[in-house]
This record gives sequence, C-alpha cells and structure tokens, in this order.
Amino acid sequence: MNKSVAARKFSLEAEKNSYLPGIDLLAGYQHLSKPLEINLQTVKDGIVEGSSQQSVNTANEVYKEITGNNLPQAVQDRIYSLSKNVISTIYPDYNPPLNKQDYFTASLGIRQPLYLGGKLSTARNIAQNEYDAGNINLELTQKGVDFALAVQYLRMMYVNSILQKENTIVDIFKQNRDRADELVKNELIPPYLRNWTNVALTQAQTRKNNIDLEKKNIQVEINRLMGSPLDSALTIADTLRFSKANLAVEQSSFWAQNPSYKFIENKTNLAESTVKASRSLQLPNIFAIGNVNLYQKDLPVTTPPWLVGVEMQWTLFSGFRNTKRVSATKQLVEEAKLAQENTRTGLQAQLTIVNNKLTALENDIASLDTARSQAAVTTTMVRERLNNEFSTVKDVNDAIIVQEEIEKAYYTAVLGYYVALAEYWNLMGTPQRITEFIK
Repeated sequence: MNKSVAARKFSLEAEKNSYLPGIDLLAGYQHLSKPLEINLQTVKDGIVEGSSQQSVNTANEVYKEITGNNLPQAVQDRIYSLSKNVISTIYPDYNPPLNKQDYFTASLGIRQPLYLGGKLSTARNIAQNEYDAGNINLELTQKGVDFALAVQYLRMMYVNSILQKENTIVDIFKQNRDRADELVKNELIPPYLRNWTNVALTQAQTRKNNIDLEKKNIQVEINRLMGSPLDSALTIADTLRFSKANLAVEQSSFWAQNPSYKFIENKTNLAESTVKASRSLQLPNIFAIGNVNLYQKDLPVTTPPWLVGVEMQWTLFSGFRNTKRVSATKQLVEEAKLAQENTRTGLQAQLTIVNNKLTALENDIASLDTARSQAAVTTTMVRERLNNEFSTVKDVNDAIIVQEEIEKAYYTAVLGYYVALAEYWNLMGTPQRITEFIK
C-alpha cells in the first residue's frame, strides 16, 4: 500500500511540472517526391531593375574616373534601357529545381503550453485526487487493522477472565469430588452421587481446555495483525474490568473523519475534476513553439537555422463526442454525491445503533453483576449445607454450574460492551482510542 501511495505521489509531482516546456531531439531522413523549386518569377522585376541600375552606375563610375564628369543623362538612360532589355531577355522564364531530393535532418524542438483550456490544472487536480485516494486507502487499511487488533485484544482479555474463573470453578469441582469420596467411604451417600461429581469435573476441565485452545487461536490472529511470525511468543495477562465510558464527544459531523466517508468524498471530487477535464476538451490549445536545426548541411535554402512561433489546435467538431463525455461525467458526479449521502446516513444509523447497544449492555452488565454476586453467595451457602449434611453433592454441582454460566454471561456482556465501544471509535475515525478505556 505504501508503494501505491509513493507511485501516486510521483504522478502528482509529474503533473505539477507539466507547465514546463517540452524539448525533443528530432532526427529523420526525408525523400521528397520531386525536387524543390526556386520561384525566380516572384523576384524577376527586382533583379532586372537592380541589375540595370547597377550597369548604369558601373558605366558612370568608369566614365567619371576618365573624364572627371558624370555621363550625360541621355547616355545613362540609354545604358539603362539596353541593360534592362538584355537582362529581361536572358532571365529564366522557369523555376529551376534543386538537385537533391534526399535530406538528413536533426533539430531540437521546443513546445511550451500557453493555454490549454484548463487541461493542465485539471490534470493536476485529478493527480491530487488519486494521491489523496491512495492515502485514504492506506488510512482505511491501517484503521481497519487497528480495529481488528483491538477486538482481538479484547477477546484475549475476555478469555483470560474466563480462564481465571474456570480455574476457580475446576478447583471447586475437585473439592466437591473429594468431599463426595469421603461421604461414600463413610457410607453417607450412594456411589452414583459421587459419579456426578466426576462427570461435572470432567466437563469443567474440558471447557477449560477448549478455552486454552481459543486463547492460542487469538494469539495467532494478533501475531498476524501485527505482522509477526504466527508462532511468536505472546504474553497477555490482562483481564476485563468493566468501567462505564463517558462519551462526551461532539457527534454532529463525526462522519467527516471516517475513512469510508473520506473515500466516497474523494470519489466525488475526482468525478467533479473529470467534468472539468471533459469540458476542457472543447477549448483550444495554444503553444509557443521553437525549432533549432542541428544539422544544416545540404538542407534547402528554404529551411531556416531556427524558428519560433505560436500555434493553436482547436477541435471544432468531434461528432458530439466531447459533449457526450461532459454529460456522462456529470452523471458520475450525481452518482458519487448520492453514494456520499448514503454513506453519511449509513454511518449515522450505525452510530445510533452502537449508542443503543452500549446502553442495553450497560443494563445487562449491571443486572448480571448482581446475579453473579448472588450466585457466588448461593454456591458458598450450598457447600456449607453439604458440610452440615443438609444438601447433596449434586446440589453443589448444580450451584457451581449456574455460577459458571452467570460469570460467562457477565464477561460476555462486558466483552460486547467494549467491542461496541471499539465500533463507536471506529465510526469516529479513531479506533485506537479504545485503548483509553481498557487499560
């Protein structure tokens, strides 16, 4: 996941530099279908006029060197007229072709975006949305792991609490079996009653062994979530102790911190950026361009050593594809907003359910705490009555089993309370805060 975020970050940085000019090395070999021609007719008048005037000036300078005077004007006019007629006669009446038809070219091309109708800023926004989505995915994964780890840790505390009680229960069953052995030896009770104590002890030991296996399974899950080897040694001796949580937290806009809502919100932003991108396709692109020839040898005289300019590209008709794209992306925005609203109401419903669950479990814990105290007192009284031969070992077995079931029900309720509390903080976007309540 970190690599995905890093890749999106590089893409974002690339888009941020998209306003810089592009410089390309261009090279090629070109064969022309016919030789290039020099159009002499467009410069004929200038060449004839200039050459005729140059003939007059030359003759005048020679005459001036000999006589010290200028040629008479009539003579100059005559020389001009004759020169013009001669040059006009011999001047080519066609466009001479160049000999070469094959050329090797090499140049540097420069292209600087000036205006792209918002395409560059939209591309940066989309890259930013993608980068944000990567971070949100990472946050969603990390907080999901935090929540799962908190739940497994709570299960470990629950198992430790049950094991602590089971050890006590097993000891009581052993004492009851030993007491039954004495009573059988003294012929105060029939042997079948002693058998009941053995059955109860065996079942209690089996339940304890199963809980030990469940603890090992939880250790494997915790190691997996922490990224440790599955067989790593893990020592957690904490037990569950109930303490009512005071949730004095502002809940009006809690969903804004929830990664699931952030993910959908980012999808909405991405859809809105896509609308802008689709609209920008309908706008022109304007570039500043430049070209520098690196290999000028043998190139036609019409090819300059360098050039600069401005070019525009504007798609005037695309078969209504761009218009359809804009309409499609608008529908995606509406869909994303609907999903965003559904996510918000869903999170609000979950929070209400969790709050109700916490209240119900608080009531259950209060009643079960009273019941387990009374069950412990009852078991003690029944055992005392057995010592005074007013009750049987079967009565003690029954009392111990009832006490065991109530203890399990109590700690199951406490576990449910803290798991609901973990769900509460997970909805708030801060699942790690559960640790403040289970120290």
